[in-house]
Amino acid sequence: MTDDQQPASPDNDPSAPATPAADDVAAEGNDPEATQAPAGELVVERDQFRDILLRKTAEFDNFRKRVERERSVVAQRAAEDLLLALLPLVDDLERALGVPADTPDGDSFRAGVVLIHRQMLELLRKRDVTPIEAVGEPFDPNVHQAVAQEPSDEHPEGAVSNELRRGYRLGDRLLRAAMVIVSTGSNATDDASVETEEGAVASETDQP
Repeated sequence: MTDDQQPASPDNDPSAPATPAADDVAAEGNDPEATQAPAGELVVERDQFRDILLRKTAEFDNFRKRVERERSVVAQRAAEDLLLALLPLVDDLERALGVPADTPDGDSFRAGVVLIHRQMLELLRKRDVTPIEAVGEPFDPNVHQAVAQEPSDEHPEGAVSNELRRGYRLGDRLLRAAMVIVSTGSNATDDASVETEEGAVASETDQP
């Protein structure tokens, strides 16, 4: 085979794409602009995300402060409404207390106090405040606060026999527990049961 007939190698083929030389590749790897360009982009992205985070943090802080202000205003207005509703009752009480103590018309004085009490209960009812039933009801530690026990002929053991302070609910939630006295049962019933047990023991003893 002659030299003219030798197969063309990639190096000798004029149509083959030119490949970069090793020195050119090494030069590109050491190019400072090629290595610094991605780092600069990361710095820009970092600054952008930092700005976004700072803006969102400021927006959330402003939102939180606005909600707290609105909540405070609502609570203040609710308190004002309740106080304005109570002031007429205070006026009525002051007028009732202004009646001379030696007045012969005691029934009218009592009727005025009863009317004020009824008005206050109606005011509480309009605000969904309802009294808790206590006397005669089974003792419930969820709504009753027992402060003492006493025997009672009217109420069975474990029932509320007396109410010292009325309790109230606000909707379905307990507002204030009722302060009560719990019955221990009837003394007569206890004595009869003791006599029955003693008679049973005596009859057993008398048996041969």
